Amino acid sequence: MLPNNFSQLIPYLQPELEILETHQVTQEFYQEVKYRQEFEVYCQWYYETAESHRQELQKMRGDLNLFRWFFRQKY
Repeated sequence: MLPNNFSQLIPYLQPELEILETHQVTQEFYQEVKYRQEFEVYCQWYYETAESHRQELQKMRGDLNLFRWFFRQKY
Protein backbone atom coordinates (compact mmCIF):
# COMPACT_ATOMS: atom_id res chain seq x y z
CA MET A 1 0.00 0.00 0.00
CA LEU A 2 1.01 3.53 -0.58
CA PRO A 3 1.51 5.86 2.31
CA ASN A 4 -0.95 8.69 2.63
CA ASN A 5 1.44 11.26 1.16
CA PHE A 6 1.79 9.37 -2.14
CA SER A 7 -1.86 8.52 -2.54
CA GLN A 8 -2.66 12.21 -2.67
CA LEU A 9 -0.08 12.86 -5.38
CA ILE A 10 -1.18 10.18 -7.83
CA PRO A 11 -4.56 11.70 -8.76
CA TYR A 12 -2.85 15.02 -9.54
CA LEU A 13 -0.53 13.40 -12.08
CA GLN A 14 -3.31 12.26 -14.39
CA PRO A 15 -4.50 15.73 -15.45
CA GLU A 16 -0.92 16.83 -16.03
CA LEU A 17 -0.25 13.82 -18.25
CA GLU A 18 -3.42 14.51 -20.21
CA ILE A 19 -2.37 18.12 -20.66
CA LEU A 20 1.07 17.07 -21.91
CA GLU A 21 -0.42 14.51 -24.29
CA THR A 22 -2.90 17.08 -25.60
CA HIS A 23 -0.10 19.58 -26.08
CA GLN A 24 1.99 17.03 -28.00
CA VAL A 25 -0.91 16.06 -30.26
CA THR A 26 -1.67 19.72 -30.89
CA GLN A 27 1.94 20.44 -31.81
CA GLU A 28 2.01 17.46 -34.19
CA PHE A 29 -1.24 18.64 -35.78
CA TYR A 30 0.06 22.16 -36.41
CA GLN A 31 3.34 20.75 -37.74
CA GLU A 32 1.38 18.60 -40.21
CA VAL A 33 -0.76 21.59 -41.26
CA LYS A 34 2.39 23.67 -41.82
CA TYR A 35 4.00 20.88 -43.85
CA ARG A 36 0.91 20.52 -46.06
CA GLN A 37 0.67 24.26 -46.63
CA GLU A 38 4.34 24.48 -47.61
CA PHE A 39 3.90 21.50 -49.92
CA GLU A 40 0.87 23.16 -51.55
CA VAL A 41 2.89 26.35 -52.13
CA TYR A 42 5.70 24.29 -53.66
CA CYS A 43 3.28 22.41 -55.93
CA GLN A 44 1.71 25.68 -57.09
CA TRP A 45 5.17 27.10 -57.88
CA TYR A 46 6.09 23.92 -59.73
CA TYR A 47 2.94 23.97 -61.88
CA GLU A 48 3.40 27.64 -62.71
CA THR A 49 7.05 27.08 -63.63
CA ALA A 50 6.18 24.07 -65.79
CA GLU A 51 3.49 26.07 -67.61
CA SER A 52 5.96 28.90 -68.20
CA HIS A 53 8.46 26.42 -69.64
CA ARG A 54 5.79 24.93 -71.91
CA GLN A 55 4.99 28.38 -73.24
CA GLU A 56 8.67 29.15 -73.81
CA LEU A 57 9.09 25.85 -75.66
CA GLN A 58 6.15 26.62 -77.95
CA LYS A 59 7.63 30.05 -78.65
CA MET A 60 11.04 28.54 -79.38
CA ARG A 61 9.51 26.02 -81.78
CA GLY A 62 8.03 28.91 -83.75
CA ASP A 63 11.33 30.81 -83.92
CA LEU A 64 13.62 30.54 -86.92
CA ASN A 65 16.31 27.93 -86.33
CA LEU A 66 19.48 29.73 -87.39
CA PHE A 67 21.79 26.85 -86.50
CA ARG A 68 20.01 24.53 -88.87
CA TRP A 69 20.24 27.13 -91.62
CA PHE A 70 24.01 27.70 -91.12
CA PHE A 71 25.01 24.09 -90.61
CA ARG A 72 22.76 22.20 -92.97
CA GLN A 73 24.59 19.54 -94.87
CA LYS A 74 24.32 19.00 -98.57
CA TYR A 75 23.78 15.44 -99.69
